[in-house]
Amino acid sequence: MKKLFVCFSVYFFIAFSYKVVSADEVSPVLYKNQVSAYIDAVYKQIDFSNCERLSYDVFSKALTGYLNLRNADKLNMDKEVLSICDFNLPSTENRLWVIDLTTCKVLFNTYVAHGQGSGEACAVKFSNTENSHQSSLGFYVTGDTYNGDHGISLRLNGMDFGYNNSALERGIVVHGADYVCEKFISCNEKLGRSWGCPAISNELKKPIIDAIANGTCLFIYHEDAGYKKNAYWMNKKIERIPGNGIYADFTLPTAPKSKSNKVIYQYMHGNTIDSIVTGANTGK
Repeated sequence: MKKLFVCFSVYFFIAFSYKVVSADEVSPVLYKNQVSAYIDAVYKQIDFSNCERLSYDVFSKALTGYLNLRNADKLNMDKEVLSICDFNLPSTENRLWVIDLTTCKVLFNTYVAHGQGSGEACAVKFSNTENSHQSSLGFYVTGDTYNGDHGISLRLNGMDFGYNNSALERGIVVHGADYVCEKFISCNEKLGRSWGCPAISNELKKPIIDAIANGTCLFIYHEDAGYKKNAYWMNKKIERIPGNGIYADFTLPTAPKSKSNKVIYQYMHGNTIDSIVTGANTGK
């Protein structure tokens, strides 16, 4: 009787560990592998030979959000530029990358300042609150330019609610600053800091702002646990990959048009998902 109970328990566990997915559906495992392969291919095409190499993990997160914003018609498709600030790095490193995704060229790799309230040489605190003088994490869509106290400046529209959506109200913009330069680093062992703006050098402000203005994507990232868990655009499933230019050879898996007589069983094995294709699907 005990042996029978054990056998039944094992059967019950296995039976309810499987998730039945019709062959007319796209397997989550296949989808994940396809997206990963696409991101890998794009990353490998980017020419980092004349600059610092951007972390693959940060690029993957940035491109995921970029594609989701693109699919949501939030970006200017005449200007496929992705800018990434990696605030995991200290301010003494070139931690801003501006990448042209149509040519896979790094247009700029240079210094960028963080907010006074975020930390000294390294940014460790972030806020969406007025007068915090802290940097805000997340995805932005660039707006128009204006001439302010720092000369030509670029407005930023924060797209991550609760993390950077107050950027316009806070006056968070891209602008040039005297404290973003090699000389300041040599005297202070860090860059100067802004009031929350991603400030760049006065020397490069005009060409960088020209390159990224009017509807391109800017991603400011740090390994912040709360942001990683709650970030909408970074965690959203990519619905489609564009079929032009660099994207032409990539398509996400889609369900077949006709019914199949196969059933795909997906189940957890340790921390991974395995799949088994078996028998006929008798469902109508």
